[in-house]
Parts: sequence; structure tokens; C-alpha cells
Amino acid sequence: MQVVATAGHVDHGKSALVRALTGMEPDRLEEERRRGLTIELGFAWTALPSGKRVAFVDVPGHERFVTTMLAGVGPVPAVMMVVAADEGWMPQSEEHLAALDALGVRSGLLVISRADLADPTPALRQARARLEGTGLRGVETVAVSSVTGEGLPELTAALDRLTSRLPVPAPDAPVRLWVDRAFTVKGSGTVVTGTLPAGTISVGDELVLTPEGRRVRVRALESLKEPVETVRGVARVAVNLRGVDHDRVRRGMALVGPDQWTMTTCVDVRIGSAEASGRLPRQMILHIGSAAVPVRLRPLGPDTARLTLNARIPLHVGDRALLRDPGRRSVAGVRVLDVQPPPLVRRGAGARRARELAAWPDRPGGELLLRRHGVLRERELTIMGCAPPSGAIRIEPDWLADPDHWERLRRRLAEEVARQAAEQPLAPGITLEAARLRLGLPSRRLVAELVRPPLRLDGGRVHGPRTGPPPQVVEAVRRLRAEVAAAPFRAPDAGRLAELGLTGRTLAAAVAAGAVLRLDEGVVLPAGADEQAARVLAELPQPFTVAQAKQALGTSRRVAIPLLEHLDRRGLTERDGDHRRVRAR
Repeated sequence: MQVVATAGHVDHGKSALVRALTGMEPDRLEEERRRGLTIELGFAWTALPSGKRVAFVDVPGHERFVTTMLAGVGPVPAVMMVVAADEGWMPQSEEHLAALDALGVRSGLLVISRADLADPTPALRQARARLEGTGLRGVETVAVSSVTGEGLPELTAALDRLTSRLPVPAPDAPVRLWVDRAFTVKGSGTVVTGTLPAGTISVGDELVLTPEGRRVRVRALESLKEPVETVRGVARVAVNLRGVDHDRVRRGMALVGPDQWTMTTCVDVRIGSAEASGRLPRQMILHIGSAAVPVRLRPLGPDTARLTLNARIPLHVGDRALLRDPGRRSVAGVRVLDVQPPPLVRRGAGARRARELAAWPDRPGGELLLRRHGVLRERELTIMGCAPPSGAIRIEPDWLADPDHWERLRRRLAEEVARQAAEQPLAPGITLEAARLRLGLPSRRLVAELVRPPLRLDGGRVHGPRTGPPPQVVEAVRRLRAEVAAAPFRAPDAGRLAELGLTGRTLAAAVAAGAVLRLDEGVVLPAGADEQAARVLAELPQPFTVAQAKQALGTSRRVAIPLLEHLDRRGLTERDGDHRRVRAR
């Protein structure tokens, strides 16, 4: 299936044309039929000579219903631009064309209607001139009369050719169904309709109703009034939802696949407008799909700007949208460049961002986005609408890093460790959390992955290359060795350690440098005391008790027990009930 929207000035015969092509009435409301004026979106469909089916979204042409018109054409890949032979090009013809061009519509037909009322040639010549310079330039043209049937076979054939040229979207593309109607069916509950541009929806699927973020389940599906189990874009689809009341759903919401789109209220965009971004109004309406969202515009460069939205909407980089100023009845097309833009708080940040965006293509790829962010989860890049770049550094379990940025982080980590050592020589390295904050990383795991020789990770801290301890540590350890020279295992008590200068950061630095053994709180011996103790204990009859060890080592129970436990942990001794023995080496 393909979906085609109508466009054109009010009362130029768009609905009559759809009626003649399909035999269906697109004007659903009694008021529309009574007034002969399309107010709401209408829907109809037919089979083409090739057997392909085409659905039509019939939009209102009156200037008061431009928002409704945009909701209809927003997700649709092709358009049937209708101009009446007896009136020619009119103001809403121009406004609709500007909107279609801004949205990037490049496929369609030019139809001169009411050919039974006037010679279509002047209107055709005028319309072709207006289409020149837009995305619809050079489209096939047909003159028809819905009353006499003149030209309808030619129009049907042209539609067949048009739909055969339209690309077939990927069935596994991310799902985003913009809601254009919501209602309730007795016995079934909430039903929403929309144009599915790509992807696949099946009965039983879980989707997310945005912007609320509510999880809903697909209870049933219809496409062109026929029940189906699965529908693939492009298609008109009605979705029966479980998990939400119909009064909680309205036009402009979207059903999206879980974890497939970035929900955002701030985007950086490129603006396709004859006016520089700085001359555009600061308050505008952003139209995308069926949504119409007020935004605040901050100019960056001549053709780039930051948009702050008053509602969260699901976006990908590269998305096309339209900015509209209802007061001036002007529009500008936009391409989304970044759905997670950086904050602009420092002086000159806006100008730097403008220079950066100036070099970006209209559809940034994963390599460019990863370079901008430096480090991202793979899922974050995916929901931005980008595939992970092949050259990215993968960090388990799911992080990606730009190679150049990762190397800069390595250098910065070494600098931070060196700075810490210079400023606080007694501090044993830098904690992972402190390093994370200084490097601006989202996870301590990433800091740990940055560590490589000569840096080392020990005890949750990143240390620099092994060097001799600071002078005050060397002096304190010298005093400790002198203290225990006569009795190597009589560890000084806490008070004496303080007198020797082995407390706080000095003690921690001595431990980190491997100059002392901290066996327990307040139990400290010079490095090597454990090996020396093992040799003394090896001379005892094996196995031996704590009391025998204490006597042989000439120390107290306060020292003997943590010392023996330390020897057990090192594997120098092994415990057997209340006894121990020195392990053979």
C-alpha cells in the first residue's frame, strides 16, 4: 500500500476528486457534507490497475484549518496537489505548497480539477511555474473533471506510476505512528488511527504512547477496514489499544516502539528558509507528523538554531519538520541535527556550537554524533537514529567511545593523577569517583577501563607509576624500623605510632608504597615482617598454637592474632582447627 495526501486551496475539488477515484465519501462529519466544506481529515482508498492499493488522506483547504492540513500531510510520502481550472493558483495553494516543500515532500502529482468549467491550460501553466524551484518541480500533471469523469482514467494510471516509484520502507525500521484520530468502539475500547510510514506493528506488540510514556498493548489491528494480524509501512492503520482510555489520547501523540526514539524537549536544527535564523520569530509552532508543538527559538548560526519545545516528542537526527509562524503565515523547513544537544551556558558557547553545526550534514551519522558526545551507550546512539560506527571503541557491557576522545581521556587521567600526587603527596592516588567527575564521565566503570600502565588501579583508586614515598613517609618508616629493631614483632600501640608520625595520610601513603604492613587498626609493622615471622614459625614443632607463636615471636596477643591471620591470607601458614602450620615452599 501507499498513502497519498491531497493539498490545495479550499473548494478546489479535493474531496470530490477523492470521491470520484474511490467511490467513498471522505467527508465524515454531517457538518462537512451540509456546508460542502472539509473541516477534518478524511480517509478513502482504492485499488489501482496494477492491483496495488492506494489510500488517500483528504485535508481541508481553508486557511483556518492549516494545522489540521499539516497533521494529514506530515507522515505521508506523496501528495496530490489540486488546482481548479476555473480559479487557478490561490493563496492556500501557495501556503500548502510552501508547507509541502518545507516538509521535504518530493513525490506527487499536479491535478488540474474542474476541467469541465474552464480550459485547464492557463491554470496548468500557472501551477507549473509555481512548482518550479520546489521539491515538486516537474511532477506529472493531469487535468480532470470529477463531474464528467474526464481525465480520471489518466489520473488513475498516473497514481499507479507514482506509487510504483515510491520507495518501500524497511519493515524492521523503528515504529512511530502519529495519531490523527482517537475514538472508542463499543466492546473494543480505545482506537487510534494514523499513517504508518515505516516499520511493522503486530497484534500483541507493546508500544509506548508519547509524550506520556504510557505502555500500551496492541489488542487488534485494521488496515483499510480489514482486520489484520500485522501491518507494515507505508499504510493507513487503525490500532485497538489495551491500557489507555480514549480520552487520554489525542491528535499529535505518537505510538512508538520501546527504546527506539529519543524523547526530547530540546533540539538543534538546520533551518531551510530564505531568512536567516536570527530574523525568525522567537516563538513559533513546530509541526512534525500530526503534532503541533509551541517552541522557543534561539538562533545559533545563519541557518542553525536551538529549539526548546514545550512537550516531549519522539525524534531521530535527520527528521524533517516544519516551523510555522501563524501570525505571519510563514513556514520554514527544519532538519534535526542533534536530539541531545550540549548545554549553552558559558560565554561564547552559542557561537562555538554554531561553528560546529555549520560543518554537519543534514543527517548526521553515528560517527559524528559519537565524536560530539565522546562516550555513549550503544542504546543511546540507536535511539538517536544512528547505527554504531565501525571504528568506535567498545567498552563492555554496552559503551561506545570515539577513539580520539578516548585517547584524550587517557592523557587527562594521567594528568589528574599526577596533579593529585603533586598537590597531595600523602594521598594514595585518586578515587574512581573523583576521576569520573574531573573527566566528566557518566560511569566509574569507564574510568577503570582507561587505566593502563604506568597507571594502576588498586583499592578503588587510580595510582601513578610506582615511585619512592615522600620524604616524611620515608622518615616515619625509618623511625618505625628503629623502634622495633630489638623486637621485630612488638608493634607500637596507637599512641606511639602517632609519636612516630605514622597516622592518617602518612600511614596510608606508607601502606600504598608497600613500606609497612597494616595488620589491623593500630597494628603496624615494617614491610617484610610477615616473611620474617614465617621463618621464625617454621622453626617450631608443627603444628603450633597461637600461644606458641606468640612466645616464639616475642609479641603480644594483640599483634600475634592479626599477624597469623595475615600469614594465612598470604598462604604462608594454614590453619587446622586451633593449630597452624607453616606451608612448605
